[in-house]
Amino acid sequence: MSRQPARSVDLNSDLGEGFGVWRLGDDEALLEVVTSANVACGFHAGDATTMRRVCEHAVRREVSIGAQVGYRDLAGFGRRRIDIDPDELAADVLYQVGALDAIARAAGGRVAYVKPHGALYNRTVDDSEQAAAVVRAVLDHGGDLPVVGLPGSVLLGAAAEAGLRPVTEGFPDRGYTADGTLVPRGQPGAVLTDSTQVASRALELAATVDTLCVHGDTPGAVHLARAVRDALADAGLAVTPFG
Repeated sequence: MSRQPARSVDLNSDLGEGFGVWRLGDDEALLEVVTSANVACGFHAGDATTMRRVCEHAVRREVSIGAQVGYRDLAGFGRRRIDIDPDELAADVLYQVGALDAIARAAGGRVAYVKPHGALYNRTVDDSEQAAAVVRAVLDHGGDLPVVGLPGSVLLGAAAEAGLRPVTEGFPDRGYTADGTLVPRGQPGAVLTDSTQVASRALELAATVDTLCVHGDTPGAVHLARAVRDALADAGLAVTPFG
């Protein structure tokens, strides 16, 4: 009797979020654990040197590289809501994807997907104009990159309608509201740091999403990511890139 292949799930993290001499999180350690790396593209965080360093490590570890695109907001780390013309947003996203793709290819890899960051991620849950701008940028870049977002979001609906692969994402280290959106940062319960709780939530979410995210700037991120990966493996789930 043939054996059924193990169900799989991707594990991603936001990486390359330093700037210049300032570093945030332990990129190298997380790249030993995750299967996909959401690399900051210089608008909310990151710079060319940081992007190249992370891409080189990702290629060596056979970790999938994703463009984490955000608002032009270094001072606010891309977590401030910005009202921007959709055409300008589409150009900004295209710029970020193209820049990271060039750096990834120089490192021997390529950009394999696109994921909005921070305020842009939350905005595209229900803002059709900004969601459409992100999708337009992906299409203008070549039109073959999957788009990562919250299940049920306007962004994933727009991506699917445009013929792009929508990738559903869960956050074991974040709190959720009753309507399935993320608890805003700064509110009680927004960020979870207990490894047992985070691992348990990862197992629950893995049944309904394509990829799980452990934020690189969450306190104890490396420990949390390892706890999640171990829990998934113990449950018989294969942890592999969704692409």
